[in-house]
Amino acid sequence: MDFALPADLVAYLDELDRFIAREIKPLENEDDNIRFFDHRREWARTDFDHGGLPRPEWEALLRKAKDRADAAGHLRFAIPKRYGGSDGSNLWMAVIREHFAAKGLGLHNDLQNEHSIVGNFPIVTMLDRYGSVEQKSMIEGSMTGKHRITFGLTEPHHGSDATHMETRAVPAARDNVKGWLIHGEKMWTTGMHVATHCALFARTSGKDGDARGITCFLVPAKSEGVKVEEYMWTFNMPTDHPRVSFTEVFVPESAVFGEVGKGLSLAQCFVHENRIRQAASSLGAAVYCIDESVRYARERKPFGKALSENQAIQWPLVELATQAEMLRLLIRKTAWQMDQMTQAQVEQTLSDKVSMCNFWANRLCCEAADTAMQVHGGMGYSRHKPFEHIYRHHRRYRITEGSEEIQKRKVAGFLFGYMGQRNGD
Repeated sequence: MDFALPADLVAYLDELDRFIAREIKPLENEDDNIRFFDHRREWARTDFDHGGLPRPEWEALLRKAKDRADAAGHLRFAIPKRYGGSDGSNLWMAVIREHFAAKGLGLHNDLQNEHSIVGNFPIVTMLDRYGSVEQKSMIEGSMTGKHRITFGLTEPHHGSDATHMETRAVPAARDNVKGWLIHGEKMWTTGMHVATHCALFARTSGKDGDARGITCFLVPAKSEGVKVEEYMWTFNMPTDHPRVSFTEVFVPESAVFGEVGKGLSLAQCFVHENRIRQAASSLGAAVYCIDESVRYARERKPFGKALSENQAIQWPLVELATQAEMLRLLIRKTAWQMDQMTQAQVEQTLSDKVSMCNFWANRLCCEAADTAMQVHGGMGYSRHKPFEHIYRHHRRYRITEGSEEIQKRKVAGFLFGYMGQRNGD
């Protein structure tokens, strides 16, 4: 049993660090771009007078960093080689995501909007696995920003349970073109302000509660009947999470994404990869908070001695460091196991471990950020330190990507034999 990271992975981390120092850090400090990362970050990023949306100059900077990473061969690392990627494994992606987040805030990896110089592109997985030939042609544009596909699954009255969605699609024809007429409403359709399409889920058959009978459609964002009703202001701003209505929206049959009635397969096709990578990011952010707190406690000398000599400071950080070390081993083991399995095998044998990693990492990150604020005192509470930003961002992951309660239900299902291979034993 060997727990050492592969030598070529360690070498790639060094290569990424050199790229960041050479290409990304200078861009971060150019023309006062640092305003997006220092104490001004939330205000610099947010257009409070226009719905709280991200400022165009902020999103343009992220695109510029992505373009540099793409030119250097890093952005597409995780996607298949046939699309210019490197077939990056789950283990490698987990290690890279932790490594980046442990560096703290920066243009190399800004988790608030899932930006990274090593990209995570779940829409490519969907298009590659389920798209028609025409839809697959959108993959390259998804890399370069030409195509931006948002996700329309959650509804105002239906969050975690997608099987009771109220959005409906019925067969229709317009100008002798066969297609579908869609009516409904979606929440948290992230990125709709710049989207070209929405991967919209609607019931086309069956009854409420059925997993079958839900179909996914690639709906052009500018279609007649598509309307952003409001942008939901969030704990961490800016917001690009609107409530969107779809009123008698017509799409041709070519807009069907995947098989009719089997749309939830698309929603599930990348969930494990996303969750293990997001867990690794939360772990990395927690490690950053722990390391910064230890460094500060050694430097700060109230009452004539280092803060680090106080057990009231030591013990909370000892507990966090212990949890981080154990979690790292579980994340890497789980990611490595995922690389040996098919998607179906992961769902049947490993889904509980992915859920364990995800809900515990998100909680650990929030606890580490809160502890870092306490250790740093007044400065920790201020925006001159990044801990409040880390807390506000990572607090969302205890709800999104499957809430803690949903993750625990998955673990309980495996533990008590209601789900997975033990189901029916």
